[in-house]
Amino acid sequence: MRGAGTVVVAAALMLLAGCAGGTDEHRDTSRHTVRQPPHATQAADTPGLPGVGPALRSRIPAGSRQVVAVYGDDARSADSTIVLYTRQGDLWKRERSWSGHNGKRGWTTDHHEGDRKSPVGVFTLSDAGGVLAEPDSRLPYHRSSAFTAPRSWSRSHWHDFDLVIAIDYNRVKGTSPLDPTRPEGQSKGGGIWLHMDHGSGTSACVSQSKADMEYLLRTLDPALHPVVVMGDRAHLKA
Repeated sequence: MRGAGTVVVAAALMLLAGCAGGTDEHRDTSRHTVRQPPHATQAADTPGLPGVGPALRSRIPAGSRQVVAVYGDDARSADSTIVLYTRQGDLWKRERSWSGHNGKRGWTTDHHEGDRKSPVGVFTLSDAGGVLAEPDSRLPYHRSSAFTAPRSWSRSHWHDFDLVIAIDYNRVKGTSPLDPTRPEGQSKGGGIWLHMDHGSGTSACVSQSKADMEYLLRTLDPALHPVVVMGDRAHLKA
């Protein structure tokens, strides 16, 4: 019978594999070119979230004052633009933007484990963690060596989970991002995170540079009830 520690490690490895996308995603990705993040230099105030239509806008909790909007280039594209907005009264202020990646097969409104697509939707952001020491995170931060990517993976993936923010899709809020509990069942997938970028698409997560992860961890405030609104541009506009 395996010990409790062995079970925890095994569960963590399964979760990491699911988030990162399995064996074929861990091939050398040095041929991919990482787009330079076009950080916003000026903030703009708008009465609504740009590019987000009534279907998803209605799912943003009334108390949310921070939104991480992930604009997928196309339903089948792994490239995204990520923008952080804060709400001030009835206006949304664009704080900063950068480039990133989503699922290597694009987006879906009916995500299932192993489909390599990111789920379209609005999800709360409640917990963070990673291999690295806490970078002044406002979100509860769970540091653990269990986030370490297996060294059997391509070197380009070794630091994917140095910093992560759990996207509250099919998970239990208030727990480590490594918690394998799936309230809607295993087939609906899980372990979907904001994490560090390796230069190409993920299995379902959203990835970005280390500097951008650190910025979000320092900025996302539980008191402002942050959420992520994510999807390809066509679904976001619906």
